[in-house]
Amino acid sequence: MSKRRLRSALVLLTATIALLTPVLSEASTPYKTYTIDGYGYVSETQSAYSPDASITKIGEYSFSSPSDMAITEDGYVYVADTGNKRILISDLEGNYVSTVGEGDLVAPTGIYVTEDKTLYVADKDGGKVVVYNSAGVKINEYGKPDHPLYGDKVDFKPQKIVVNNSGNMYIICEGNTNGIVQISPTEGGTFIGYFGTNYTSVSLLQVFQRMIFTDAQKAKMLSNLPSTPTNLSIDNQGLIYTVTQGENINTLKKLNIAGNNLIEPDAYDDLPAAVTTGNFDNIFVASQDGYVYEYSNDGDMLFVFGGRDDGRGRIGLCGKVNAIAIDPNNRIYLLDGEKQQIHIFKPTEFTNLLHESLYLYGKGRYTESKEPLTKVLEMNSLFDYANMAMGRAYYQEENYSEALHYARLAKDWDGYSDAFWEIRNQWIRENLITAIVSIVLICLVVVFLKKKKDSIGALVSIRKKMSKFKQKTLIRQLQYSSYYMKHPIDGCYGVKREGMASYLSANIILVGVIILSILGKYGCGFLLKNVRDGQYDLVGDIGKILIAFIVLIVCNYLMCTIHDGESTFKQLYCGYAFALTPYLIFKPIGIIISNVVTYSEVFLVQFTYYFMFAWIAVLLFITLKEMNNYTFKESIKCILLTAFTVLIVALVVFILYILFAQVIEFITKISGEVAYRLD
Repeated sequence: MSKRRLRSALVLLTATIALLTPVLSEASTPYKTYTIDGYGYVSETQSAYSPDASITKIGEYSFSSPSDMAITEDGYVYVADTGNKRILISDLEGNYVSTVGEGDLVAPTGIYVTEDKTLYVADKDGGKVVVYNSAGVKINEYGKPDHPLYGDKVDFKPQKIVVNNSGNMYIICEGNTNGIVQISPTEGGTFIGYFGTNYTSVSLLQVFQRMIFTDAQKAKMLSNLPSTPTNLSIDNQGLIYTVTQGENINTLKKLNIAGNNLIEPDAYDDLPAAVTTGNFDNIFVASQDGYVYEYSNDGDMLFVFGGRDDGRGRIGLCGKVNAIAIDPNNRIYLLDGEKQQIHIFKPTEFTNLLHESLYLYGKGRYTESKEPLTKVLEMNSLFDYANMAMGRAYYQEENYSEALHYARLAKDWDGYSDAFWEIRNQWIRENLITAIVSIVLICLVVVFLKKKKDSIGALVSIRKKMSKFKQKTLIRQLQYSSYYMKHPIDGCYGVKREGMASYLSANIILVGVIILSILGKYGCGFLLKNVRDGQYDLVGDIGKILIAFIVLIVCNYLMCTIHDGESTFKQLYCGYAFALTPYLIFKPIGIIISNVVTYSEVFLVQFTYYFMFAWIAVLLFITLKEMNNYTFKESIKCILLTAFTVLIVALVVFILYILFAQVIEFITKISGEVAYRLD
């Protein structure tokens, strides 16, 4: 399963219906928890958070279309009760404390509370930002910026707001595609500029349309404007976090003071509704449908859980989420605008241990982090992020063998490369002299044997046997493949006119290619490996190569026959097989190198493979041209027609597969119905 578009892959489980009380309710976990492994695949893990309670009202005050929420460090909950035009304040259990903004606010949709309890309210329909002190008294108000760079025709409808330590406001305004509005509190509100603007991309189709369309047609096209951020948050360092619905990749951004994105998360949701940061430098994103994503500070996904209510009103499943917040006890609060309540989730023991270990590791206390990490791995030895942290902790202790072990378990290529580099350097220091002496001795032995090749009886005998062996037809044909690789034009003549190839020799080369392909897939160095350790699909691997080769040969032969090609099927088959000879030479070299390089040296393997495939491509082209006596233009035409034919074949096979699957499904349903009626 791909790590992208994760929301569509999450499956909700059946659970018992929760018993609801007017204010607080308890429930079991009605969902699964997932994480992402080092290969980017979704896997189920222990429950990270369990439903703890729900707040359906604050004191005697019920919610009406609540839009936003904030929790202070001393444990007070602020809720933007939009429909009732007020801000409600409670403790963590939902007990009423006070009300702010009644009579001042029109439609409060965003709130932010500073350390000194100053409350900033984004009043969308009021077209203003209202500021209250800790006593709930209005102390300031900011309307539309009077600045030419803001735009005269751009409305000021603030939806969400955060404030940095300098008092500068970052405001998301409805319909403003220029970015986040920055306003300084100086001089009654000074427009600083736009921040964190989302980028747009233009498809090839749009480029083509703009080239050929008339002005009238262009006017009817949808404008390619950037998406307006959906929500935002700010951490203690002043970094801004945004989520945007409608983005293809960067739905979550972590922006520095220059507006540059610092992360690209492992997984994302199509409909992010809110974002916040936790007490351990972690990031939380809530989707509109009730899924909660927890990321590390670097954007690595730790957990995803939750989901949309299925109509049975189970605690922990949401209607439509509008906000997310974290309390001092690390509990997650989800503001559900559709169900008019707040869902509360508490971390499990597994999550608490993981948070503790990652916090210690992030502070450079590597040795201390190993104890909670060990407990985490005892609960789930396959939790990749814990293995990664453990490996890096060992690396900091200069225990490189253990670091290598855990990095491999975690699929942590960077950590593996660093540990392997240290181990390799140590081996070189300890064995360099021995290796040099061994190589010199081997060279001396080889030189000696060459000089004595005619005087040592055993060597003479071996030479005679080898000479006789090389005279066999099959061996001569296999040796000819190396000549074919270096002299393809003359090689084609030998295959075509002198019988220097056969189906047997061609098949042996093809078998060699298959074997090396499998060895390259499962036996290459860890840094280049893209399959799970211990998982094999040999039948599929062999089938893919054989089917691809045979389909290409057959389609190409048909096109050559139609366009007056001179080659027979045997000549094409053998020629194309011989053209794969560079694979037999360079692939083993690439496999060996891949097992001894670090990340910074991987280009050596990549260059080897690029060179190999380029050589094969040239040989295949020359084979097609010379075997059929084509011109360069005719060869290109035949290649294009072959590619088109392969696509047609693939389409036909796909259609037949769909029809066959439907027939099987029909037969299965009929059989089931018959069996049911017979019972």
